[in-house]
Amino acid sequence: MTESKKKTTAKEVVEKNEDVVKPVKKAKVKESKEKLIEEALEVEAVPVDEEKELKVSEVSEAPEAVIAEEKKEKRPKKSKPEHETERPAPVANEDFDWVGFEKDELKNSPKHKEYEAMYDETLSTVAVDEVVHGTVIQMTPREVVINIGYKSEGVVSLNEFRYNPNLKVGDTVEVYVESQEDKKGQLLLSHKKARAINSWDRVNASLEKDEIITGYIKCRTKGGMIVDVFGIEAFLPGSQIDVKPIRDYDVFVGKTMEFKVVKINQEFKNVVVSHKALIEAELEQQKKEIIAKLEKGQVLEGTVKNITSYGVFIDLGGVDGLIHITDLSWGRVNHPEEIVSLDQKLNVVILDFDDEKKRIALGLKQLTPHPWDSVNPDLKIGDKVKGKVVVMADYGAFVEIATGVEGLIHVSEMSWSQHLRSAQEFMKVGDEVEAVVLTLDRAERKMSLGIKQLKPDPWQNIDDKYTVGSKHMAKVRNFTNFGVFVEIEEGVDGLIHISDLSWTKKIKHPVEFTAIDAEIEVVVLEIDKENRRLSLGHKQLEENPWDVFEGLFTVDSVHEGTVMEVFDKGAVIALPYGVEGFATPKHMVKEDGTMAKVDEKLMFKVIEFNKSAKKIIVSHSRVFEDEKKSTEAPVKKTEGETPKKSARKPKSNAEKTTLGDITQLAALKEEMEEKQNKASKKEK
Repeated sequence: MTESKKKTTAKEVVEKNEDVVKPVKKAKVKESKEKLIEEALEVEAVPVDEEKELKVSEVSEAPEAVIAEEKKEKRPKKSKPEHETERPAPVANEDFDWVGFEKDELKNSPKHKEYEAMYDETLSTVAVDEVVHGTVIQMTPREVVINIGYKSEGVVSLNEFRYNPNLKVGDTVEVYVESQEDKKGQLLLSHKKARAINSWDRVNASLEKDEIITGYIKCRTKGGMIVDVFGIEAFLPGSQIDVKPIRDYDVFVGKTMEFKVVKINQEFKNVVVSHKALIEAELEQQKKEIIAKLEKGQVLEGTVKNITSYGVFIDLGGVDGLIHITDLSWGRVNHPEEIVSLDQKLNVVILDFDDEKKRIALGLKQLTPHPWDSVNPDLKIGDKVKGKVVVMADYGAFVEIATGVEGLIHVSEMSWSQHLRSAQEFMKVGDEVEAVVLTLDRAERKMSLGIKQLKPDPWQNIDDKYTVGSKHMAKVRNFTNFGVFVEIEEGVDGLIHISDLSWTKKIKHPVEFTAIDAEIEVVVLEIDKENRRLSLGHKQLEENPWDVFEGLFTVDSVHEGTVMEVFDKGAVIALPYGVEGFATPKHMVKEDGTMAKVDEKLMFKVIEFNKSAKKIIVSHSRVFEDEKKSTEAPVKKTEGETPKKSARKPKSNAEKTTLGDITQLAALKEEMEEKQNKASKKEK
């Protein structure tokens, strides 16, 4: 019972000592506890009286300093011979106020409060979810150790400081306290969160005050870059990276640069920054100074900044100028890249500039002599030259006979043919051609060329080759409402009038008779050498059938016909031998009073034949009307007349009628021919 009471007393001693040694580190307190417990156990093992027990308890309640002194005294005692079983009790510190210590009166003493205040000053009070400032005390390849004045230091990943590559030991940074102690007893800090808490206010303030801020370019995106600014992802457009065009955006990834906030979308929390804005003001001043010193004709050195399809932009040291594609070379240039390349340094001449618009026109070819100045002085009209086709157009081709010296071959000078065609049918870019100089103007630096002049003109001996009445094969080239244009050979064209296509058919449009590119046989009717025209015919290949028709389709002769077409003014009747006749509506009435219909076969009487106009007028109603009249006419018959004589009389009457009609037709024919001759004389 006494031993258990003694054990309890020893534990109480240890607990009391814990309150006294608060400022001591945990490791030392633990060590002191273990030693006190061991000593208490050793004392329990020795039989002592209650007075000695009191001394042990007093010693255990003594401050750590007293305990330490007693330990030193104990060490030599342990080295005594083992036969000594008794140990003298520890001597208590007589200066220590044990009574006041037991009554907690020492805690209220001035000296105790002074010590407690001195210890508290070495520590800082840290609250979770608070942003505080800390000092970088150590840096490793992966982490940054930061001291915020707490009992332990915090560790932050180095990635959170990648926007600041100049971070070093001793720098003061903002950190966010995530936890005072994790499972490992480590203080948890975050620099990224600390920046993000106040980042939006800082970004807005930077825009209002037009401040320069620092950002880290994280990655590339469509149209620009993503920049880390105060922990916010801002957008840097490609056009705002530099005043010069950027060809490789990837070289900026991972860099820390200075920016200006140029735009903020408060609704979507979007931020746009610019690096170009930092240097624009300085460049603007440089531009004014450079333009003020410019003079027309001045030669400057520049660097090719950008190349477009229409020209080249040159950096003249803070101000840009444009060399138009036509001012790069005296020769033809398809694209500026044929002459210059990016970042190339070259001399240019100032052609013109505008102070207000800050535009400068530059030239490169003006630094070299004009090629026309070196053209052979003996070159004249009619000379043959060789060159290369450099440009094609619908109206012609430009041929370069020397660098910067070009001549135009118009499409009309490519062939003797009168048909207007595209120049691409004769040549293409890159072809080497030979041509004849047609015009030469050295002052205007112009030249016209021709290639058809290399061949003889087919119209020079046209009378000998294509005599009137000669037959030839031709190719159909074009149609018009009045005829067909054909080509007998290159440069020799002719017209077949629509009336000269067929003797018998009435053709409304040439497309009914032939087709484009079809071969057709023609006869030369007339030659107009001055206007380079031939009058041709196709129907003249055959004899005029109307000479025969004149004897067949006499007036009052009756023929079978088929109604081909009916319209308001009459009908077209198909007669024998492929000839067509015309009947007016009143001549289309049948004996029963109805009108003849299409495809109906009837008998028709010729009432008019016009050979020159190739026209036959027929009538169906005349057939039965004349028969009716002949039967109704009074005929005197003698009593002794034989049937033979009576049969002959109608025949002789019919012959007399036919002869009379022929006489009238001959008179009408003469009259029509006279009118036709007069009309032809007027046309001439």
